[in-house]
Amino acid sequence: MELSRLFVSDTCFFSPPIRYSPVPALSTFFAVNLRINRRQRRSLCSASNHDTLLAGGGPVVAGDREKHEEDLKSWMHKHGLPPCKVVLKDKPCHNDPHKPIHYVAASQDLQVGDVAFSVPNSLVVTLERVLGNETVAELLTTNKLSELACLALYLMYEKKQGKKSFWYPYIRELDRQRGRGQLSVESPLLWSKSELDYLLGSPVKDEVIERIEAIRKEYNELDTVWFMAGSLFQQYPYDIPTEAFSFEIFKQAFAAIQSCVVHLQKVSLARRFALVPLGPPLLSYQSNCKAMLTAVDGAVELAVDRAYKAGDPIVVWCGPQPNSKLLINYGFVDENNSNDRLIVEAALNTEDPQYQDKRMVAQRNGKSSVQVFRVYSGKEREAVLDMLPYLRLGYVSDPSEMQSVISSQGPVCPVSPCMERAVLDQLADYFKTRLTGYPTTLAEDESMLEDGNLNPKKRVATQFLRLEKKILHACLHATTDFIDQLPDHSISPCPAPYAPLLK
Repeated sequence: MELSRLFVSDTCFFSPPIRYSPVPALSTFFAVNLRINRRQRRSLCSASNHDTLLAGGGPVVAGDREKHEEDLKSWMHKHGLPPCKVVLKDKPCHNDPHKPIHYVAASQDLQVGDVAFSVPNSLVVTLERVLGNETVAELLTTNKLSELACLALYLMYEKKQGKKSFWYPYIRELDRQRGRGQLSVESPLLWSKSELDYLLGSPVKDEVIERIEAIRKEYNELDTVWFMAGSLFQQYPYDIPTEAFSFEIFKQAFAAIQSCVVHLQKVSLARRFALVPLGPPLLSYQSNCKAMLTAVDGAVELAVDRAYKAGDPIVVWCGPQPNSKLLINYGFVDENNSNDRLIVEAALNTEDPQYQDKRMVAQRNGKSSVQVFRVYSGKEREAVLDMLPYLRLGYVSDPSEMQSVISSQGPVCPVSPCMERAVLDQLADYFKTRLTGYPTTLAEDESMLEDGNLNPKKRVATQFLRLEKKILHACLHATTDFIDQLPDHSISPCPAPYAPLLK
């Protein structure tokens, strides 16, 4: 329907709510700090204001000692990894004083469908290994803690064993990464308060703070997990977790697990979350990739979805995650992420005398009294059109009009010219307000990103804010375009004593 006809009538049809499922997390693992004395703390550099040590207790330094350490891939072959078609290579990180990041690359030319590697279950860390009992795993993860917290606790205890731990080479490799993603930046969960200010204006800053508080609640439940997990309790009967590890250490471990855990499909509960050597963080993420780590016949394998030349880095997919999730979980954003989106929350005014009737109409059309609209990058116009019927419903004030809406047999409801202008004006003001909430403009962000010496965390944050602002600008442009198409611009917006709320 042409927009010029909207001032007379338009559809009141509310499409079914968008359903979104959480997706597996893949990327980097932040090194766990354990038993750091004050002298060591003063002598180490840190990626997130907390020192990172090798599992054996000494500082991470380059030199001859590392040359004599068994590398991760050799250790895996020694313990059952069959011949594979990948190698580990170094990726220097710009503006980062720490050692280069390792990544998995093809050791030979690969074709679509080739199995790059197959890691036996004996080299995969799951809750089945941590807790030793699937029933306990289900109990803990249903009523107490997330799978991530349980896996984090296990790796923390394993690190205490140093070289005695079977997982020492894997933990050492994770230490080397220092929680850095492929852009050399760790999750904002590990940023300082001043660094979190890089995200000012975005709701993501509050999301990070809320996630940290949720991690703190899990930390306070660690003692229960330790007591119920037979394998951990037998090894460390006197090491109460909250006494052995500070919250900051646990937060680092949790962020590490969150960023690299693989969500396996079609396996038991105790095996669905897995840490896979040669998997993330050594594999990087790409939005247009569909290759995933898969559980098959006693192993976890990766079949590639594209051709690779020898030496090319291998990439994987971690689901349809927006850049906000990529940033919080992995410390990077994807400029070409077709799943990027932001949230607009609309709510019917509870003080409206006709609130209950409007709520009933909204529910009848698949919406709720507090409705979340997901605005996808590149589909901002469609998102605005999806919001308009809901907002128009909120603007209905005359009881007779409300009765007409309730009794309507078709998907059409009356919209007066002044009401349409009021709805569009409110939406435009909302997008303008969000944009003015950022300390910088889109143009200033683009100028800042041209600086080759920009702090890595500042760069990633600026990239994220720039993409968020581009969506908001596109929404504002679409809304303004609709206003411009109205046939009569002399009409003043209708008063709205109980206008819907936007945030």
